[in-house]
Amino acid sequence: MGAEAGRSPAAYGFLTDVATDLQQNGQSVYIEIDRPTAARFGITPATVDNALYDAFGQRIISTIFTQSNQYRVILESELPDAHYRDILNGIYLPSSTTTNGQVPLSSIAKFGPSNTPLSMNHQSQFVASTISFNLPPGKVAVRRHRRDLRNDGRNRRAADHPRQFSGDGAGVSAIHRVSADPNRRGARSRRAAVYIVLGILYESYIHPITILSTMPSAGIGALLALLLFKTEFSIIAFIAIILLISIVKKNAILMVDFAIDAARNGGKSSRDAIEEACLLHFRPIMMTTAAALLGALPFAFGSGEGSEMRAPLGIAIGGGLIVSQMLTLYTTPVVYLYMDRIRVWSDARRARRTGGARLANAAE
Repeated sequence: MGAEAGRSPAAYGFLTDVATDLQQNGQSVYIEIDRPTAARFGITPATVDNALYDAFGQRIISTIFTQSNQYRVILESELPDAHYRDILNGIYLPSSTTTNGQVPLSSIAKFGPSNTPLSMNHQSQFVASTISFNLPPGKVAVRRHRRDLRNDGRNRRAADHPRQFSGDGAGVSAIHRVSADPNRRGARSRRAAVYIVLGILYESYIHPITILSTMPSAGIGALLALLLFKTEFSIIAFIAIILLISIVKKNAILMVDFAIDAARNGGKSSRDAIEEACLLHFRPIMMTTAAALLGALPFAFGSGEGSEMRAPLGIAIGGGLIVSQMLTLYTTPVVYLYMDRIRVWSDARRARRTGGARLANAAE
């Protein structure tokens, strides 16, 4: 991969301790056949392959049978310690257009030294080379190296480079990609599923957005806490954010559910309904948040075996709960009122359209 890209691993300056298992210092000899000349002698590439295999592949050409044993006759090149030019110059190819029926290999091909890989690694039946590296201090993202590898491959293909290559993460890089860069299509599907369930529950297209609007505050609080305590964003911290989202949405559901019921069945205005919901559910929301926060403190500040793995869970939950609690208690009623205004405007517009259609039908 590194050789085909045309850049050495050290060229990626944003990485440190770069190394590769691509070893291309092996010595080999290339043979380039002059096909027009070979065709004039009636020699095909298959004839050249057979001659080279006879010389270097130890082909069995005959078997000598005796009364007690049998002996295989192996054809191989003479002077195995000689220079490769002397050996190749001594190889003759059968020809149907010459008098003696033999043509030296040097008359239809040219050869010379070349470099070749010492070993060929494969991944999924493709030739692969591994580039290992470390990240500079303070860097936790490895997305940039994959983008540069892809761009480098496009540039090489644009420069008439005949071979294509692709790069992918492995080892710690792959684990980081799974934990820090989750599947976006799956995340969109989960949000769509939550929206559909809430829409069916409240029989509304608008108010599920009010509940979903509390989700960013949980992630922001968790990231700020991890940044404050200088803790890496690991798979454990990602699990903590998922837990936070469910807790924060529960708080919004308590307020919005009561406000919708009070507005529909109690005959109250939207402002009075959400105000009563906030006052009535303030105590249970604070109690559940305090219970979750106190439960996360032992994970965040505990010691002992495995504490370094549990610390991101407690820190993310604690920071997310504090920030989301400070934000959602004030922002959820505001978002609810604005969303309800959009709902009233949409209902009025739909009513005007329905009324106009009925008048037109009556006139007809």
